[in-house]
Amino acid sequence: MSNLVESWRVQRRVIQALMIRELNTRFGRENIGFLWVMVEPLLFAGLVAITWRAMKGPEEHGVDIIVFVISGYIPLTLFRHAVTRCIKVFEVNSSLLYHRQITIFDFLIVRFLIEMIGAMLAFTFIATVLHFFGLFPAPKSMGFLLAGWLLYSIFTLSLCLIIAPLSEFSEVLEKVLPVATYIMIPFSGTFNMVEWLPAAARPYMLWSPFVSAMEMIRYGLFGDAVYPYYDVSVVLVVAMICSAIGLALCRRVRRRLTVE
Repeated sequence: MSNLVESWRVQRRVIQALMIRELNTRFGRENIGFLWVMVEPLLFAGLVAITWRAMKGPEEHGVDIIVFVISGYIPLTLFRHAVTRCIKVFEVNSSLLYHRQITIFDFLIVRFLIEMIGAMLAFTFIATVLHFFGLFPAPKSMGFLLAGWLLYSIFTLSLCLIIAPLSEFSEVLEKVLPVATYIMIPFSGTFNMVEWLPAAARPYMLWSPFVSAMEMIRYGLFGDAVYPYYDVSVVLVVAMICSAIGLALCRRVRRRLTVE
């Protein structure tokens, strides 16, 4: 038991050190520094929400359009930024593998944690500010809201476990990935709810793990104003399969990396 506790302490210090290094490398110490990790999702979500408000009016299907867009777009930025940041993450950090306490999984976990924390801080900040002005409702179910965020994050991490090692084998993925993230938007539940779709299309949308997580987030916010469709088992099963494939690919990449 003592060995397990000591291993956890070492791993925690490794993650903390790598996070500080990553934040300093990306954002430096000038201006607002690491706060940019929160500001970027805020800017994207805010501009998109304002655009939708101008195009569609204050409400859609009985829910506030700004709240609806923000609650969908900030998780989307988590996915897009996380998968983009995991490209070539092993290659650019391979020199750190000289330290035996550091593994290739630490690089991936650190970049994902930074994006996840930034997205959640952005969501909390903009929700708090808008709530102060009466423009953002208090969550009707905090449990559903947090569960949705957790499922969304778990599935995003499982995809990163696959994309990161694949990017080491082929440079084509780096070119194709930005296009793929745009193509998946209609199947992510970002700008619509399953309830609003034709009944025949609903079962097919639930095959997308993003949709179930997003439906839970929206239900946590709006409560009975919306009717959620979700299947937690689909999210968890797909995430486990992706994680197993990703871990196998990561082991293969580790054998190819040269430690200087």
